[in-house]
Amino acid sequence: MKNFFDPKSVALIGATEREGAVGRVIFENLLKGRELRKIYPVNPNRESVLGVKCYKSIIDLPETVDLAIIATPAPTVPKIIEECGESGVKAVIIISAGFRESGEEGRKREEEVIRIARKYGIRILGPNCMGIIRPSASFNCTFFKKIPKAGSIAFLSQSGALGSAILDWAINADIGFSVFVSVGSMCDIDFGELIDYLGRDPETRSIIIDMEFIGDARRFISAARGFVRTKPIIVIKPGKYPESIKAAMSHSGALASEDLIYDAVFTRAGVVRVDEIKDLFNCATILDCAVLPRGPNLAIITNAGGPGVIATDALISMGINLAKLSDDTIKLLDEAFSRRWSRGNPVDIMEDASADRYDIALEACSNDPNIDGIIVIYTPQGAATPSEVAGIIIKHNERRVKPIIAVFLGGEEVEGARQTLLWNDVPVYSFPEEAIKTYMYMYQYARNLELLYETPDEIPIVESPPKNHLKLLIKRIAKSGRKYLTEEEAKRFLKVYGIEVTTPYIATNPEEAVMIASEIGYPVVMKIASEDIVHKSDVGGVKLNITSADEVRKAFNEIIDNVKKNASNAKINGVSIQKMITDHDYELIIGSKTDPVFGAVIIFGMGGVEAEFFKDIAIGLPPLNQTLARRLMEKTRIFKMLKDGYRNKPPANIRLLEEVLVKFSNLIVDFPEIDEIDINPLLLTRNEAVAVDARIVINENVANDNVREYSHLLITPYPTRYVQHWRLKDGTPVIIRPIRPEDEPLQMEMLKSLSRESMISRFFTTIKDITHDMLVRLCNIDYDREMAVVAEYRPLHGRRRIIGVSRLTVNPDWESGEAAVLVIDEFQGKGLGKKLLDVIIGIAKDKRLKRIYGYVLASNRRMLYLAKELGFKVKRVSPEECMVYLDIC
Repeated sequence: MKNFFDPKSVALIGATEREGAVGRVIFENLLKGRELRKIYPVNPNRESVLGVKCYKSIIDLPETVDLAIIATPAPTVPKIIEECGESGVKAVIIISAGFRESGEEGRKREEEVIRIARKYGIRILGPNCMGIIRPSASFNCTFFKKIPKAGSIAFLSQSGALGSAILDWAINADIGFSVFVSVGSMCDIDFGELIDYLGRDPETRSIIIDMEFIGDARRFISAARGFVRTKPIIVIKPGKYPESIKAAMSHSGALASEDLIYDAVFTRAGVVRVDEIKDLFNCATILDCAVLPRGPNLAIITNAGGPGVIATDALISMGINLAKLSDDTIKLLDEAFSRRWSRGNPVDIMEDASADRYDIALEACSNDPNIDGIIVIYTPQGAATPSEVAGIIIKHNERRVKPIIAVFLGGEEVEGARQTLLWNDVPVYSFPEEAIKTYMYMYQYARNLELLYETPDEIPIVESPPKNHLKLLIKRIAKSGRKYLTEEEAKRFLKVYGIEVTTPYIATNPEEAVMIASEIGYPVVMKIASEDIVHKSDVGGVKLNITSADEVRKAFNEIIDNVKKNASNAKINGVSIQKMITDHDYELIIGSKTDPVFGAVIIFGMGGVEAEFFKDIAIGLPPLNQTLARRLMEKTRIFKMLKDGYRNKPPANIRLLEEVLVKFSNLIVDFPEIDEIDINPLLLTRNEAVAVDARIVINENVANDNVREYSHLLITPYPTRYVQHWRLKDGTPVIIRPIRPEDEPLQMEMLKSLSRESMISRFFTTIKDITHDMLVRLCNIDYDREMAVVAEYRPLHGRRRIIGVSRLTVNPDWESGEAAVLVIDEFQGKGLGKKLLDVIIGIAKDKRLKRIYGYVLASNRRMLYLAKELGFKVKRVSPEECMVYLDIC
């Protein structure tokens, strides 16, 4: 990847002197960096280009270049890629258009390019892209004539027109870049791989993305989760309001729009999504340097009432809370201002406010525990000058207690103060609405990080329910040509995963229906039983609250008649009768659909027959744990009612709902064969959640094939295949298993129990302050990129403990990884270290790594001996340190 961003030699295929041609503009741009790299023009029709010797073909060059740039007509590109491969070139940028975006012929051409590139191991950026600008390296291989100054923002753009417009706007706004990358059609290198590279780039402190489509969604979310904590990622994604979506077979399919799924992906990845171009750069600058808010409660300090009201309106409309000032804050400001202030929030310190009043108000609000962030509004009136107020704000901002955002209204009079604030890392705006929006994005980013790394509670559920018979059931149904499961079949899945259901009994005639209703007790619900009918209410196939035998007979006949009239081709198996639950508080929907790009997503929200009308739903990505389930529910409007109750409805049992969602998530994880599934409604009372109706639509292609494990998921779930029971040399039983986010308290105890010698042997230093952030890094991992395996000891009497851990971190090349192992002092010498390291070797083999390695202190003879015993080779890298490595394949 480095060859794309700072090549030492570049060939431009399609270089020309023709005025206005892309090949000329790019070559002129390349020549501006000729002191740092060799530039070779390639054009079979020219002897030279702009005074530089020209070559007929890339094969004729005197050396193998780091990077080839192709700016020739699309039909010529496959042959040129072949020549690049024959010449040993490994990095190519295709500027040319005329590929998949141009129709079927272009699509075939692109497939041919990909085939040739893979044959030679060539990486491709594009096609149909603008190229790359790396200002610090004086490298510009785009046809954009202006070049931005060097900075710390990486800008990745998919749209050529929008990307160039944004770049032009940013240059005029004097914004600097670490790199600009136009990705084009992303036939090979996509956003995920670029985030992987830029996440480790020392020049890049934040990443902004203009996105049309996501590319490899799994790689994107994995890369973003890996770096978003240290490098904010901000995305603008147009297309929030598509005019239509494809026909869906369930409520879940109809409700889960593509844009809602994008929102769910960005949230789970910790990415901030913005609406406007200028927000991209505001966020990239602010999120990188500002202290993040701990909550949504904002205080407004102003010397003018009107802007304070405008700010309050904007705050409420964007879902931010107007903080309630504490009694201590009100008392302090009363004493300081002799009651000459608003005595509330906004804190109006009056139009004649001096700089001292701003100072006192900022001090009070910074110390108020009810306040998470502060907006300071200044209008040029009264005793305070703009520079004095700016100085006060900078002083308080340097304490980094709470985020402070400034609003300086006016023109030339306040411009100098605005620049001073910006130079001192204080975000400043001309209008209150912009400041409130920035705070909203700051809070959203902080909240996303909290979502990613909050330690979940453990939920007592069965991790591996008996599911093989359900796999066979789906396969039989698929072979029979059916796509829809009956209600009874669908509920069988829910019961196996511990979700309570009402039991349907099938009647084939009115008298049989009466007998069943009498046995289960009135009132009952009656529904058509047919695998051909998904939405039973739509065809008159549902009757509720049946209370007598006569009503059962009448309902049976009406249901059959309605269905014959409204769905004449449907196969009728009979009518199902089940107990009607009349005493419930809430009707909810839980569902899932498999998106062709994003895989399985989970839907939660308000249920019932009006679910598609109200569309009060939120979307999340499986797998869910307790924390993620709670956050999914919190995104719906109905959650406030569930949490607090409403009128005569009591608060819902939120922990019970969390358990249902985690169980449902486990079902989705285990069954890629399920295309769509609904529980609608899920009836909720204080003590139980019951699925009274369920539908499942299967994907016949997946059901009939052996698909790759978890191929339907963006995020790899907990890898249960690595769980095993084992015994130490002395017979002590332990469980060897992958680490989980829930292990954070146990990991803390383990680290605190280490002797100084053991800690230095593992970390090469002593760790005095074991923080939540550190433990999150250890426990909350992406199982694709990393694996940590713990040894859990569960004594008969006493608390369970983690007594050892081994870890494998995969490198960006996906060919090697760094390994480490640690066993607490009292369990050393019992064979556990050898076992844990051996498990890591097996995992590396599963991940198809070529080599694993680790660093060991030269004085740690026991570890060096263990490594040699397992086949590692030892290489001395310094007097104090050795590297051990093992070639796997």
